[in-house]
Amino acid sequence: MRRMLPLAAPEASAGAPDAGWWRGRGQSVLQHAVAVFALCLAIAVLLTVLERGRGFGVKLVYSTCIGLACWALIDGPRLALAWWRQHRGRPVPRHGLAAKAELALLAALAAFVGPMAGLALGDALTGVRSPVAWDFGAPATQLTFTLAVIGTLAATAAGVLLERAASARAEAEAARRLASETQLKLLRSQLEPHMLFNTLANLRVLIGVDAAQAQAMLDRLIGFLRTTLAASQAQEHTLAREFAWIGDYLALMAVRMGPRLAVQLELPDALADRPVPPLLLQPLVENAIHHGLEPQAAPGRVEVRARREGDRLVLTVRDTGRGLPARPARDGGGFGLAQVRERLRALHGERASLVLQAAPDAEGGALATITLPA
Repeated sequence: MRRMLPLAAPEASAGAPDAGWWRGRGQSVLQHAVAVFALCLAIAVLLTVLERGRGFGVKLVYSTCIGLACWALIDGPRLALAWWRQHRGRPVPRHGLAAKAELALLAALAAFVGPMAGLALGDALTGVRSPVAWDFGAPATQLTFTLAVIGTLAATAAGVLLERAASARAEAEAARRLASETQLKLLRSQLEPHMLFNTLANLRVLIGVDAAQAQAMLDRLIGFLRTTLAASQAQEHTLAREFAWIGDYLALMAVRMGPRLAVQLELPDALADRPVPPLLLQPLVENAIHHGLEPQAAPGRVEVRARREGDRLVLTVRDTGRGLPARPARDGGGFGLAQVRERLRALHGERASLVLQAAPDAEGGALATITLPA
């Protein structure tokens, strides 16, 4: 067997606590700002129409300043409170009475303080004195505050809807990840028990025939089991670790298949530390052995390669076995391939893919290609 890779220690996944929620909250805040600006634009257009087309630019500046001031007074304290609670290890209320009361207080604050802050900012930007006098009996003041209250209520409602949509997306994503990890645990619990028993039986025979080969085989088995155990406790590990696991697995298969199995592993040093989901290639390598090479009497080869193509990481598993069946399954493979596709979809969405096809050269066999964001 030829192995062109360094052996690296497994890596634990990293990330800030509740990172998915923070990402979703940031997206909803940005969407809320865009919705507030659209509302300010509509108010500026309305006021311009009421005044027969005069002063649209100035009205847009003032309405935008007031709207964004109200938005900042609502979302700014909420983000600060959420950060403080996360930092203190306290739960962040997303629904229920506490969240509604907090939102109502901030909306009231924004409705009364936002117009004054926005008008002051508008004065600074335009260099003119706002025509609104701080006399609540004056029509201009009443109109300004009426529009501010209506706009704040509308913007708050839009923000609530956006947050609910973001929360629903986050919960759906979490459910997908949970389902993917559940499938992975099932896969780990089904890691070829008969392969392990066959390996131990072969090892027992080798001990009396070739002690050196038996020791080498035992070392491979230990590495295989160690990596499998580490993979069951981590969300990701390095490509070097993945390739080391594959090398140990294929070395054990080589003892059983003898000269019928040749192996080629190619992992560039620049990609050795790239994190990937653990045991991602395992179903593809098993398919190459059990469906490609074992059913045929002639010798064959398994090739596992990693390369970078632009902003993509490409992982391939190719065998020179009997090839794909004439009528493949409608889903493009069995449980193993479906499980790999589901994990890729849960982790990377449409940015990752798995393609299984006939090998494109005269040697025949099958080629599985995984594409990931690099």
